[in-house]
Amino acid sequence: MPSSSSTLERSSAGPVDLDRARGPRSGARTLDGFSAARLALWCAVAALILVPIIAIVVLAISGGGWTALGDPDVLTATGNSLVSASVSGALAVVVGTALALLLERTDLPGRRALRLLALSPMLMPPFVGAIAWLSLLGPSSAVNTFWATRFGGPLWNLYGGDGVVFLLTLHSYPIAMMIVTAALRRVPADLEQAARIAGSSAPRALWEVTTPLLRPAMLSSFTLIAVSNLADFGIPSIIGLPERYVTLSTLVYRYLQSGTVEDPLAVVAAIGFVLLAIALVGVVVDLLRARTRVELDAQAGPPALLPLGRARIPAAVVTALAVLAVTVLPLITLAIQSLLPAPGVPFTPETVTLASFERALSASGTLQGIGNSLMLATLAALGCGVLGLGIGTFVTRTRARGNAALLSLSLLPQAIPGLVIAVAWLVIAPRIGLYNTPWIILCAYLTSFLALVVQSVHAPLSATPTTAEEAARVSGASRLRALWDISCRMAVPAAISGAILVGLTAVRELTLSVLLLSPGSQTLGVVIFNLQQAGAYNASSALSLIVAVVGLAGLGLTARTQR
Repeated sequence: MPSSSSTLERSSAGPVDLDRARGPRSGARTLDGFSAARLALWCAVAALILVPIIAIVVLAISGGGWTALGDPDVLTATGNSLVSASVSGALAVVVGTALALLLERTDLPGRRALRLLALSPMLMPPFVGAIAWLSLLGPSSAVNTFWATRFGGPLWNLYGGDGVVFLLTLHSYPIAMMIVTAALRRVPADLEQAARIAGSSAPRALWEVTTPLLRPAMLSSFTLIAVSNLADFGIPSIIGLPERYVTLSTLVYRYLQSGTVEDPLAVVAAIGFVLLAIALVGVVVDLLRARTRVELDAQAGPPALLPLGRARIPAAVVTALAVLAVTVLPLITLAIQSLLPAPGVPFTPETVTLASFERALSASGTLQGIGNSLMLATLAALGCGVLGLGIGTFVTRTRARGNAALLSLSLLPQAIPGLVIAVAWLVIAPRIGLYNTPWIILCAYLTSFLALVVQSVHAPLSATPTTAEEAARVSGASRLRALWDISCRMAVPAAISGAILVGLTAVRELTLSVLLLSPGSQTLGVVIFNLQQAGAYNASSALSLIVAVVGLAGLGLTARTQR
């Protein structure tokens, strides 16, 4: 019998080989419960991810939509999408990196609170953020009205391409900030200390030694943000369309809703194929860059914070005002807009009313949209929770040649724009009887959000020794029983947290829902979008405020659960 020390050595080397833990197997070719479970997971992942990708590729190649790609509308929308995605991605990386350096490597007071506030835009749906900023900088907002009466024109009309880039940047910089912060914490402090000993000042050491080491993380965050913003629908539709700033996502929506082209599905599939190719190229470039990265030794001690000196208090005030302006101020103006009866009405105690909330909740389709969103979000959370728990457990705690492929395939939708996933399910739906049903939206949710649970399960299990599974196998448990009783039960809390995150994301999602919309299947996001498009700005603000508050509370509960 192996000693406890040898057992610990094997457990620290990697996942336990459950096939060999009990010696030779009898009937190796038979399909036992363990193999059946693995096969079921492969079939589920193939059906949810591989089949949609193949379907859109086949239709794009065989269909006649390629000729429409030369249409001036498509070329204009493509240019707008590339410009807005690349510019917002670059600006988000600059802002996120600056905040990461300021909050992580300086002695700025209140850094913990400022860090939480700076990350809060990521917790709000982009289309809700767009409505919130319209209440602050829209044509009839109090700021522009006041400015126009004093200087003869608005301060800044948010509608148009510049507003799209601005809001995409605001909702993307927290991603860059998190990625760069994680990389910054891995940079050895010894390098900066050596530069300081050699005579360099603290700011120069930070700029010339630490910042260049962050370039790989900055490039990764740019790739992720640009691919995500390339097919965003909420912000371009609410901010861009009033000024005829059309992107690929809004153009696809117009094709599907109005039928202005002869074969809209083939044209949309061709557009989706191009977006898929761009996204995959970005992923490949990022993977190649990651393979050539240089690993640094772990830092021996905590880094010395850069002293700001006399600029410490002014820098803290400026940073706090900037962070509050882009996080709290839009929510305040959204709340004010929700309490007014109509746009342009001054905010006074006499004009405050709850009529906008009443109109929003009593509007046609609101209750049905809330019910559909809750149902679809709950089913998506349960489905992703079960599949993510199984995939995360199998790929982490067992050894098999297909584990890397299964993990990579389950995480692939993170790099695929939601527009492509929606188009892929539009192609599949008529062939499997899901067309014009709410279940097509559920399938798209499962495809898009499965990776959230897989990552939630994979990360903690990877850092947990496999000693318990080995002990269960030695005691006579089957491979499947050892996984179920030990690994799955350990990963259940992580899977629950991931499933809650899936539900909160799905209940306020817009891009997939609006492109896969069918009679009777509208969701909460679609209801808010329709109210905004119909000119019911105060009602859409009221419903958006409810979604924002509930979403922030739910994400706070998720964070508390994870702790």
